[in-house]
Amino acid sequence: MSVALFIELAGLVAAFLLIYGLKRMSSPVTAHGGILLAGIGMLVVILASWVHVLDVPPAAQSGLAIKIVLAIVALALGLGWAAWTGRRVAITAMPQMVALYNGMGGGAAAAIAAAELIGGTSMGGVHWVVTLLGASIGSISLSGSVVAWAKLDGRLGTPWRVRGQHWLNGGVLAALVAFGAGVLATQSGAGMAVLAILFFVAALGLGVLATLPIGGADMPVVISLYNAFTGLAVGLDGFVIGNPVLMIAGMVVGSAGTLLTLLMARAMNRSVSNVLFSNFGEIDTTSAGTISGRLKPAEASDAAIAMRYAGKVIIAPGYGLAAAQAQQKLYEFVKLLQAAGVEVKFAIHPVAGRMPGHMDVLLAEAGVPYDLLYELDEINEEFADTDIALVIGANDVVNPSARTEKSSPIYGMPILNVDRAHQIYVIKRGQGKGYAGVENALFYADNCNMVYGDAQAVLAQMVQAIKALGEAAPQEQAA
Repeated sequence: MSVALFIELAGLVAAFLLIYGLKRMSSPVTAHGGILLAGIGMLVVILASWVHVLDVPPAAQSGLAIKIVLAIVALALGLGWAAWTGRRVAITAMPQMVALYNGMGGGAAAAIAAAELIGGTSMGGVHWVVTLLGASIGSISLSGSVVAWAKLDGRLGTPWRVRGQHWLNGGVLAALVAFGAGVLATQSGAGMAVLAILFFVAALGLGVLATLPIGGADMPVVISLYNAFTGLAVGLDGFVIGNPVLMIAGMVVGSAGTLLTLLMARAMNRSVSNVLFSNFGEIDTTSAGTISGRLKPAEASDAAIAMRYAGKVIIAPGYGLAAAQAQQKLYEFVKLLQAAGVEVKFAIHPVAGRMPGHMDVLLAEAGVPYDLLYELDEINEEFADTDIALVIGANDVVNPSARTEKSSPIYGMPILNVDRAHQIYVIKRGQGKGYAGVENALFYADNCNMVYGDAQAVLAQMVQAIKALGEAAPQEQAA
């Protein structure tokens, strides 16, 4: 078998593994295997690229040894950094890691495009245009993802907005197009090099300026949007260098990211045009209506005992559960309820936490069976006949104002119908507002009680209350 044929077959196998692996990631039950398959596909591609060295003609082997050394160093740094950070990252920091890794993908796509621009004197006009598109989109994804990471990691605080923000962004975009046109017109020489540098600076700046105004509540949409950008950039690079694997992988990632962006935007009651062309993290809380009622605190032990004697309990987890790292203690509490004959289910909102699937991963880490997890559309009708709903660290996704208060900034956002349960307990660290910055009408409802405290500590008290109840029963029987 020739080296060229081997490389083509390896690309075909890798493409199949990537697509099939992604398909298996659609279900929590098969997601782990899907990730392994996709990883094997990436390994096949890397090995094929090394085999390609054997097919380099003697005339093109000048400096090959240096390139091989650089490639080995790059692989060692990438693998080492990924292994080190992957093992140490907390589940609460998973969105930051995803944003950062996605940015690295965009940066790699931009680097490939830059290399083609440097040696692209033999490219046709279409290839020049596609290369510039890939370079700009990859650069925007890189810088935008880094800003998203900084926001999620708490390194950047409130959204940064200036008067005339749209005009500023439009000016940078116009400069980007102008520099790209200049590169396309010159195509070689020192002038082209200067224009190319300015082109990349403008693209990186546009990614920063487009992301800085966005609030933290909208970071799930931002991450998925830049994921789509990275896939598009990779697909364009694959077309430029004639690599089918890059084209297939880019199209798969780009389409998946686009679909996820649409789903996230819909889950947050936002349109795609709102995502792309406005400060969609900017909200106005001054017009929100007043809320009647009062907050009614409850003891953790009382809430636990009420759930122990309930027939059905639905748990709605949020970011507070992840922040407290209380998923293990929660599942311990759930198992105690199940042992007492209580039916327990988990209601998962699409944007609960800080990224799509955050709660699924968090609960899976604690060993919660997948068949206990239900998406919003599957479980919303069940709240009406549920004895007790337990909300842990969730806010905007359970706020009934989204259904009734047209002046609310979250009006129209699909929510979990927690307020329709017979009784509601909310575990919350304090009386702060959610990402949207509005009061939650649920907390003031007649059938809602607040259990204040860190979720880890509160759930530990609940577990102890159930255990104490179980220990007291045999003693009463003996007496």
